[in-house]
Amino acid sequence: MGEEAQQIAVLFWVMLSGGALIWLGVVALLLHAALFKRHGMNERSASRIILWGGVVFPSVTLCALLAYALWLMPGLRPFTQAMGSTALRIEITGRQFWWEVVYHPPQGPPVTSANEIRLPVGERVELTLKSADVIHSFWIPPLGGKMDMIPGRTNRLSLLATKPGAFRGPCAEYCGTSHALMAFSAVAMEPEAFRSWLAGQANPAESAGASGGALFLRHGCGSCHFVAGTDARGLIGPDLSHLGSRITVGAGILPNTEDAIARFIARPELIKPGSRMPAFDMLPPDDIRAIAAWLRGLQ
Repeated sequence: MGEEAQQIAVLFWVMLSGGALIWLGVVALLLHAALFKRHGMNERSASRIILWGGVVFPSVTLCALLAYALWLMPGLRPFTQAMGSTALRIEITGRQFWWEVVYHPPQGPPVTSANEIRLPVGERVELTLKSADVIHSFWIPPLGGKMDMIPGRTNRLSLLATKPGAFRGPCAEYCGTSHALMAFSAVAMEPEAFRSWLAGQANPAESAGASGGALFLRHGCGSCHFVAGTDARGLIGPDLSHLGSRITVGAGILPNTEDAIARFIARPELIKPGSRMPAFDMLPPDDIRAIAAWLRGLQ
């Protein structure tokens, strides 16, 4: 869970309670009129009911709810505090239909990943949100509210995870054919475990099955994908340097297994319509399996 999500939940229940209070008041008046008021009401009494029950009561209740929401707003969008105290910044770019993720630690070079976001528990993290093509919307429901990603503009969001766990984040703005298949994993980790993981991500992964790596380059996969420590230098598709350590493949839609990777290599358009990755089903099945095994081993 996240601090902002908890505050949003509180705001929801307060708003629901205020709306229920108004509704109960209206229903009580209707029942009173229908069951107990058998004689006419003079104009003065009717005007008082309209004034107090139809104007004063709902206006005071709605103003109180609005004041509470405005008072809570700095906690829901803590820009000022986040900009001055955040040690870690994560740059996230939405693309059709995947997520580019770049970690900017306070010390050391940036670390690039894709389709998965990891956060340290108990530490506020600043997220800079961009789009490379159309409007997307970034959202991790258990951690905080959503924020649009707009081409040509950088939006900022900060999150504070309070408990370890793995969550699913969807794209919350229709962005094309595979909008519903554009998701990511968000993992909140203990601070020391997170720092150890980030240090490991900064180094090239070692994977068994050198033949799979050679086939990956021979068949042109390195023209679109980057894999640290190899000759694969492509920047068009997701960074695959540590693909094996991620929870899912295909931007949150398949479990991270050799079979799922092989399926995506062979016919990506069947799994994710509109994907810009070409099909490689013309390759020998043994080559596809070798590449999938090599990618799965990139821990």
